[in-house]
Amino acid sequence: MNWLTRKAIGLATVTQTLTSYEETTPAGPITHIDIDQTATGGLKGTSEKRTLDWTARPHSDYLFGDLMAKSRWSSLATILADNVGTGKPAYIEDDARYLVEGWLPETAEGDVVENFVENEKAGWTGWQVWGFAEVESEGAKERWLVRRFVIRKGEKVERVRLVYAWAGEA
Repeated sequence: MNWLTRKAIGLATVTQTLTSYEETTPAGPITHIDIDQTATGGLKGTSEKRTLDWTARPHSDYLFGDLMAKSRWSSLATILADNVGTGKPAYIEDDARYLVEGWLPETAEGDVVENFVENEKAGWTGWQVWGFAEVESEGAKERWLVRRFVIRKGEKVERVRLVYAWAGEA
């Protein structure tokens, strides 16, 4: 992503419209989450189609390029059990610990959305967890939808938290 695009995104307000539905399959129900994004001024953003079955699927868009992504319902305990104390590299353990910290009890004890994406050509990966956390806003703590991300490219790592305000039903 070039510098000008990053600056424009940083200045824009992005609105996401989320739609979720279940598909009935012989293996059981599979949740889908579709996200359409619009930036300030009505500019078309990207679309995300999440199928929560942990199957890698291709996705391509003008911002992030050609990707392979997989998503699932998971739990913070599962993320830790799969990645900490299992012989995986220390940086994976550190990433897992970052992704599972700071959640409200309903998220810590319940289900989260876990997503992993790879852009092989550009050489980066992104690992994220969605849930609810308490965030301080204007001096008060409130419940917000949060996505915690770990983005890696070679030795570089960025750990970020995105906080989403609820704008109501569309």
